[in-house]
Amino acid sequence: MKVGFIGCGNMASAIIGGILRDGLVPANEIIASALHEETLARASAAFGIQTTLYNRNAAMADIIFLAVKPQFYDEVIHEIRDCVTEHQLVVSIAPGKSIAAVTESFGREIKLIRAMPNTPAMIGAGVTAVCSSSNVTEKEQGAVLRLLQACGTTEVMPERLLDAVVAVSGSSPAYVFMMIEAMADGAVRDGIPRTQAYRLAAQAVLGSAKMVLETGKHPGELKDMVCSPAGTTIEAVAALEASGFRSAILDGMKACSDRTAAMSRPQPQR
Repeated sequence: MKVGFIGCGNMASAIIGGILRDGLVPANEIIASALHEETLARASAAFGIQTTLYNRNAAMADIIFLAVKPQFYDEVIHEIRDCVTEHQLVVSIAPGKSIAAVTESFGREIKLIRAMPNTPAMIGAGVTAVCSSSNVTEKEQGAVLRLLQACGTTEVMPERLLDAVVAVSGSSPAYVFMMIEAMADGAVRDGIPRTQAYRLAAQAVLGSAKMVLETGKHPGELKDMVCSPAGTTIEAVAALEASGFRSAILDGMKACSDRTAAMSRPQPQR
């Protein structure tokens, strides 16, 4: 099985690294294209894969990942669409690009899988939401899921939920990084050295997330376990509630999903 990547930025590199780390596809069966030779040189040095400046060469693979920014999709698809056959699988990882929109750009039905990964995939701890066009078989979807699971977990869901997925997992690492930074700033204000503050804050977030996943308990129940009567934690929770902590997160997620939905709508012709 040959796997091609059109675009070789952070997300493509994360997926390539996971595939090679898990031994799913040998390096000589992976090919990546990019605009700049420097990008390809880094990929070749890091992974030992084939590289090319020509997108059509990468589009000859059995599974093709479209890993360019959404604004370049139409241009790239126009370049490769006449060499993509009904037997190949195309995996789109761009937010705001629906199955219908990508299919329209190709000008015909193709086997298309839409995936929404997030940046923790770079360390094998990502989560990717996946949906497929109706002509993709379970076996074909399973093959792509195995590749994506090399850099984290996957969730199969209907496409109508993909805009919401961008807000809750695709973009949310940025919110969490902001919270870790703010927690570390608070620790520094109380006298803890910054390097230790970042480690303490990050590990607390990591451990809390693992408790949600591994205990199966509701996050509210886990929060209550930390909040002793008349204790320090409930004072912090009360202050966060007074500052609109939850509503700020909800508002941010709504802004994110609204923007994603806007990107999904057809753009007026100029």
